[in-house]
Amino acid sequence: MLVITRKAGEGFFIGDDVEVTILECNGDRAKIGIYAPRNVKIMRSELLETGFRNKEAAVKLPDDILKSLLDSGTDTGKK
Repeated sequence: MLVITRKAGEGFFIGDDVEVTILECNGDRAKIGIYAPRNVKIMRSELLETGFRNKEAAVKLPDDILKSLLDSGTDTGKK
């Protein structure tokens, strides 16, 4: 892991076309801005980890329970 110390208003580049700028620092939190091409996927790490855990849990479900869960999320318009 590369560790870079920056102050508000300073930044750095990742590759040739991704720029990260520190916008604001408050205590143990920092607000950052990211300039990147639209085709570059940017996602918070905790969301990515949650997605992986959800996929793993779904794979471990028995087929009948998985089908029931999927069917309950489908609105057919019948009452």
